[in-house]
Amino acid sequence: MSVFNASALYPRFLLTGFSGLESKYGLISLPIFLVYATSIVGNITILFIIRTESSLHQPMYYFLSMLALTDLGLSTTTFPTMFSVFWFHAREIPFNACLVQMYFIHVFSIIESAVLLAMAFDRFVAIREPLRYATILTNDVIIGIGLAIAGRALALVFPASFLLKRLQYHAVNILSYPFCLHQDLIKTTVSSRCVSSIYGLMVVICSMGLDSVLLLLSYLLILGTVLSIASKAERVKAFNTCISHICAVLTFYTPMIGLSMIRRYGQNASPMVHVLMANVYLLVPPLMNPIVYSVKTKQIRDRILKKFKKQEV
Repeated sequence: MSVFNASALYPRFLLTGFSGLESKYGLISLPIFLVYATSIVGNITILFIIRTESSLHQPMYYFLSMLALTDLGLSTTTFPTMFSVFWFHAREIPFNACLVQMYFIHVFSIIESAVLLAMAFDRFVAIREPLRYATILTNDVIIGIGLAIAGRALALVFPASFLLKRLQYHAVNILSYPFCLHQDLIKTTVSSRCVSSIYGLMVVICSMGLDSVLLLLSYLLILGTVLSIASKAERVKAFNTCISHICAVLTFYTPMIGLSMIRRYGQNASPMVHVLMANVYLLVPPLMNPIVYSVKTKQIRDRILKKFKKQEV
């Protein structure tokens, strides 16, 4: 077997942290670890509160549980390689392990986008048809939506992994981040990447692109419904039920757009900026979602405080 063929079959991939700051990784890893710990504890708390409080067994909180589960999946997917780089300076990752991590990062990202869309639909139904809310969003409907969300993500991302598997790579490939992303893996190929690039773009358009358009449409419909309410107090009350969700949408899409802009137009930017934006994209939503819903959603906040008071007694 030739050297090229051997490297194509068994390529080495090296993850990258903050180049030039390797001596300070111990200090850098501390706030990152705190972010991970807070996001994991926060999302588990949300799930526990919803699971144990029968009064929260409603469509809105079922969708919130889906969001918390997705954020937990995203955190646990990136945690191992992130801290192998920052704690042990272990940069190498096997190709198949890299593909698996890439697969689940993108699957959970697409699921989160779809869950946010489902939550927007939930808010629209709650405001537009408050008396029929429970009959429209039954448990069977919610389970169906959840299965459709997961099925779409799993099916969309799988061909991307298969296409990457068929490409040829250098013997040693240096990635841009401390985790594996599709657009980063494509850059390391030595064979034609056209099909993989086009398919990756189609996945983004058919998932997050479509979801963002439908989210905007949902909020236009919600706004129209809210403005049609005669009482000003009722309009404010209806709109307040959407505040937490709007914050979650902004928390998810703002870093994603920022990362896309940096990748497309920030060729002259420092590599550290690229790594920082990628970390923000994957770390901030799982951190902020439980905080936002705990602070802005009275039912969740009251139940959490109630649990703490019981423990103190």
